[in-house]
Amino acid sequence: MKVKKKNTNLSFENRKARHYYELLEYIEAGVVLTGPEVKSLRAGNVSFQDSYVDFKSGEGFLVGLHIAPYLNAGYVVQEPTRSRKLLLHRRELHMLMIKIEQKGLTVVPVKIYFKTGKVKISLAVAKGRKLHDHRQELKKRAEAMDTRRELTARNM
Repeated sequence: MKVKKKNTNLSFENRKARHYYELLEYIEAGVVLTGPEVKSLRAGNVSFQDSYVDFKSGEGFLVGLHIAPYLNAGYVVQEPTRSRKLLLHRRELHMLMIKIEQKGLTVVPVKIYFKTGKVKISLAVAKGRKLHDHRQELKKRAEAMDTRRELTARNM
């Protein structure tokens, strides 16, 4: 009898964060979740849309992360976008709170993944981009793509 191995390399990325923000610094944190939320995460039912980190009374909370309700959860009804507590060391919390007090900085979730059976989240201290920054970024990408095309065409 073959034993099926669990896929422990599950990870979900917030791709729009790189588009809307300039990511400056990364930090890893744990998240307090219920059992059905973890099972729903393993099934891939997560959305980062409009999620951010908020600090209340010296604790960090993940706000707006949508984890769809697990179908076989039983009688317990989970709210998909509830605030979830972040597990960080006190010095990490203090460092993040000081950074977001600066003008224009925020903390956004970038990636959710499983590490040795625990759910971890990668957070980034980010600065919001303006419309002209988006345009410059798109222009740089287009130029890089054009140069790659030319180089591959010359090499053939």
